[in-house]
Amino acid sequence: MSASNLPVVIPSKKAWNNGRIIGQKRPLLPRHVWAIRVRLELANCIRDLALFNLAIDSKLRGCDLVKLKVAYVFSSGAMRERTSILQSKTKTPVRFEITEGTKKALSDWINDPKMRGHDHLWPGRVHDRLHISTRQYARMLKNWVRSIGLEPSAYGTHSMRRTKVAQIYKKTGNLRAVQLLLGHTKMDSTVRYLGVDLEDALVISEAVEI
Repeated sequence: MSASNLPVVIPSKKAWNNGRIIGQKRPLLPRHVWAIRVRLELANCIRDLALFNLAIDSKLRGCDLVKLKVAYVFSSGAMRERTSILQSKTKTPVRFEITEGTKKALSDWINDPKMRGHDHLWPGRVHDRLHISTRQYARMLKNWVRSIGLEPSAYGTHSMRRTKVAQIYKKTGNLRAVQLLLGHTKMDSTVRYLGVDLEDALVISEAVEI
């Protein structure tokens, strides 16, 4: 039987990416960050605001962010200025800053009655889970971006990781700084992660006069 006479095979299930925007997820813009913060503050979502702020400051992968413990950000009765963790993926340490707004949000959350007896910053609601899952974190992110009118499928947990470093690179052009902040072992990884291309390089070059 010739190939042209073979019956057409119709898949029983739709492709996993049917109707979805795939590829690198967009970082949030500064106006998006402030819009989400204001909505979370008005709704008195103490945990979500603390998680949102720390996700941006820390620039951590979701798997590392959800596992953070109170001791990483709070010790000796005060919030830390900086802290460091060992990354799950690369097994290398990475340091990050905790800005004033994030400190306040974290302090409010740590002192909330719901946090009594918990060592993890984002305790799970199910008794056998010490912390929220990356899937829960992703769902929360979808709700945040949806609340300000953005398309949820265009954003993911890596959007949070990329948000601050995208602005740092845009303002300074310093790839080495971004590499250190993201905890990448290779510069090539940072270049691909930021989506740096020749146009970016030319813009930076044009801004420098000799």
